[in-house]
Amino acid sequence: MEKEIYLAGGCFWGVEGYFAQLDGVIVTKVGYSNGQTAETTYQQIKTTDHAEVIYLKYDNSVLPLNDVLRHYFRIIDPVSINKQGGDRGRQYRTGIYYVDEETKEEVVKFIEELQKNYTKKIAVEVEEVNNYIDAEEYHQKYLEKNPTGYCHVDLSLAKKSL
Repeated sequence: MEKEIYLAGGCFWGVEGYFAQLDGVIVTKVGYSNGQTAETTYQQIKTTDHAEVIYLKYDNSVLPLNDVLRHYFRIIDPVSINKQGGDRGRQYRTGIYYVDEETKEEVVKFIEELQKNYTKKIAVEVEEVNNYIDAEEYHQKYLEKNPTGYCHVDLSLAKKSL
């Protein structure tokens, strides 16, 4: 069964590059989500408060949501606020943006369980997706087009079992 979710994990190039390698992933796109306006661009996101996200469509029978979340938390610092790797600012915040209540419930339970492993509070937003806009074409599949581009995500982890 096909499912959808939006993931903010810092710079969207690396998050997309990582998830695009996983079996069960059907579509990845990078974009901007959960800002204050219905429109934005890369140049405007600091003023519209959108997060850099990836849109992920996946086959839940091959890649269950629990595994999506395990992969996601493998590549982010979940207690970091508004920064991942060398990137700083609200656009680089972490967030999981859901499209249905079933996904929300599973995400909330996952984070509650994961929180037991941390002394600091997990700083990942969990909200319904809103104001999503596809990023400009030059950002799509950026690391495929620019293999030496900056990326805070260790893309090789995608090939290692969870």
